[in-house]
Amino acid sequence: MRLPRLRFIVLIAMVAATLATLGWWVWGPSGVFVELTRRSWRMEIVVERLRTETGSDWCDEMPEGAYDVKRRVIADPTGVRTEPGEHCRYELLAWRRSWIVKSEGGPGDRPEWPRPPLRVAPPGQPGGERLGRREAYFEIELRDRADHAWICRVDPARWRQLREGMSFRMPVDRFGTANCPAMVESRI
Repeated sequence: MRLPRLRFIVLIAMVAATLATLGWWVWGPSGVFVELTRRSWRMEIVVERLRTETGSDWCDEMPEGAYDVKRRVIADPTGVRTEPGEHCRYELLAWRRSWIVKSEGGPGDRPEWPRPPLRVAPPGQPGGERLGRREAYFEIELRDRADHAWICRVDPARWRQLREGMSFRMPVDRFGTANCPAMVESRI
């Protein structure tokens, strides 16, 4: 009789341990402890170049600024227009992304926008360049005790407050994706 009773006690202990583990996983503190190991910033500007592009459309729907227009009368292959109409091939000047210039640094460097040299062309001629969209990134690198690393973007004011060596508790899902906005400072 002692053997079945021992099995019952072992079974109850295993169920209790499993329930305790699941309870800790579901209701225990979320996230992992991480330490801030690096702060960096990056400023990027898209440089656009004025290019000549070709296009075709119905002449009454042609974009403004089109030139070197060649017209012909055709039936609409889609069937939207019931009568044959004028279809145009044209050229057009358009600003398109050409390259991205960036400057980057760390906490000891002053964040500054890059100043790239731009090509100059006569007005209305292709080849000229201009500055386009600007993006500023203030990032921190966080590492856990197992040396897993995450990069989180923060706003500039928060970035200036943070220091290397600070500890945080950060939620990380089962796929290893960190929830940076939910990061909470921790006193380990």
